[in-house]
Order: sequence, then structure tokens, then C-alpha cells
Amino acid sequence: MASNLDDEIEELQARAATLKRHLRIHASTLITAPSTRQLLSPAPLDKPTTALTLPTHSNQDQPQKEGQTRQALLTDALAQQQAHAQQCLYRACATLTTFRARDPDPRAVDGGAILGLRIEVFSRSRFLRPYYVLLNRPFPGSRHLRVHRHTLPACIPLAGLAWRYLPPPKPSKEGEDGGMGRGKRRQDLARFARALRREVVRYHHRLGVVADLRKAAGIGRAGQGEEGDLEGPSNRLVEIAPADAEVKQLTIEWADGRTGRLVMGDDGEIVKLVVLGENGWDREAGRDLLGGAVRVEDVAKRLAALT
Repeated sequence: MASNLDDEIEELQARAATLKRHLRIHASTLITAPSTRQLLSPAPLDKPTTALTLPTHSNQDQPQKEGQTRQALLTDALAQQQAHAQQCLYRACATLTTFRARDPDPRAVDGGAILGLRIEVFSRSRFLRPYYVLLNRPFPGSRHLRVHRHTLPACIPLAGLAWRYLPPPKPSKEGEDGGMGRGKRRQDLARFARALRREVVRYHHRLGVVADLRKAAGIGRAGQGEEGDLEGPSNRLVEIAPADAEVKQLTIEWADGRTGRLVMGDDGEIVKLVVLGENGWDREAGRDLLGGAVRVEDVAKRLAALT
């Protein structure tokens, strides 16, 4: 009897959560409709008002105040929804932008002119601090760009991407163009920027994967993975951490002393997993951890289901 009552309560709670989610969706749809925006917008002075206010009554101003309060709440909700829509549009269309700057150094090349790349990264439900790459033109008689300064992590292969997409001009042979010109070597700034942002996004995606694995395994919670903690099964995971700066290799430790090394690719796919125990390579532990998964995200879901 008690179990049936618990099941009924859980079903009602799930239905209530679904209805609340549908209510939020319908409310956001209605409040962003053109007719709703027109009703909430302030009316011109030479036209009759169409504000959402209740009719006034003689000797009573309470209905009017309630109408003004409702209109204020709706106006505030509309502003929040428009800000959210603008944020989503920015995330979708302007994650990589350019800007112009000037080097304050009086001896800077090209008169101090700087072309900047701003890379926006959205990770784990928030915007991170933007990354910047500053470019200048130090080559006389050429419009070729070169990386001047940057704020990227050290693991991003900036030098390789710059050599591939922003190669320096070939020096002209003596006597050609009066000895002042330079040979043509095409640069592709657009492809350089896209490839650079792709590497930054991949790096933060791998960091997020590590955080998801730790959360799924219960590492970092109170009473989990603490030094000297003898509670819990001996085959539980006590540590999952990056083993290199690029976060492509992860170190995994079990409570019984086993250690493992997981290698993942640029996009989170599992390349290899090796688990070492007292008797050497523990293939069974590797199969139990992976469970046939081919991506690290699948491993995180499996750990969350087991814990």
C-alpha cells in the first residue's frame, strides 16, 4: 500500500514538472508575440492608450494599481525574454568577432595598427572570459599578418595554425622589384580564425568531460574520495584528473590501488583505455568501466547510472 502511494506521488510530481515546463514555454511564446509587445509598449500621447490596465472605479483605485502592477510584471518578463533571445543570437552568430586597436608603443610596427580576434566560449551554462589574438603587419612592403600577442592557453597549437594559414611572405630575390618587394604567399585569415576557435572549443569541451566524469563518479562530494576514507566498496573510483595540458589523457585511480590511463581524441572519442592492477594489465576493469562506450560522455552517463 505504501509503495503504491509513493509511486502515485512520484507520478504526480513528474506530471507537475512537465506542466510547469510547458507553462514556461507557452508563456515565453505568448509574451514575445507582436500583439503582446504592442499592448505592453507605451502608447503615443495623441492616441488612446491600449495598456493592460483594469478599468477604474469611482472612489476606488485598487483595481488600477493592480493593473499597473501586472503590466509592470509583464514588461519586466518581456525585457528578460528579449535579453535571453539576444544572448542566444549572440551565441549562435557572434562567437568570433574582430576589432581594431592601436599599440601604444611609439616604436610599434605599422604605426601601431592592431587587428584583434575575440573568441567567445560558452561552457557549462555560462560565458567564459574571452580569448584574444592580436595581429599586426611587420613585413615592409607587404600586407601579410603576424600573431603579435595572445591570451590563449599554452596547449592550443597557435604556432602551427599560424604557419599553416598565416605564412610569412617569401623574400623576393635580389634585383626583383628593386629589392623592396616580397614574393606572394597567400594567407587565409578566415580559416585561421575558424580553426583557432575550433581548437579552443575542443579544449573546453574536454575540460567539461572531465568535470562530468568526476561528478558522475561522485568525486569531490562530501565523504567521497577523501584521503583516509575507508567507507564504501574497494572498487570505487577515487580520482579522475587530466594527465597532460591538452586534457587528452586522463588518470583514473581506484580505491584498491588500481590506476588507469584513458586517451581521448580531439572531439571526446575514446582512443584507448589501460587499467593496471597488482597483476599487470586489468582488462576486466577496463571493460567494466567502458561498458561498450565509444565516447567519454557515454562513460559519464554509465557512471552516473551505477552510482
